Amino acid sequence: MATKIRLRRMGAKKQAFYRVVVADSRDPRDGRFIEEIGYYNPRTNPAEITINEEKALTWLATGAEPTETVRSLLKKSGIWQKRNQK
Repeated sequence: MATKIRLRRMGAKKQAFYRVVVADSRDPRDGRFIEEIGYYNPRTNPAEITINEEKALTWLATGAEPTETVRSLLKKSGIWQKRNQK
C-alpha cells in the first residue's frame, strides 16, 4: 500500500482549513484516511501550522511520501530537516 501525507479540506465554502492526514494514495482527497497528524489554517495571520512531530517522523521513516504542499509545511515547521538527522 502506497501511503501519502496530504491535506484534507475541511470547513465551509470560502472558509477552508486543512487537516494533515496519512492516506492510501488511491483514496480520494477528502475520503478515508489512516491517521490525522496535524492541521493547517491559512486564514489566520500568520498561518497556523500544527503537526505532531513524532507521528510525522514515524510515517516518513516508513516510506510515506508527502505532497508538495505538505513538504513545504514540514519544512516551515522544521520537521523535514529532522528526518534526515535520524
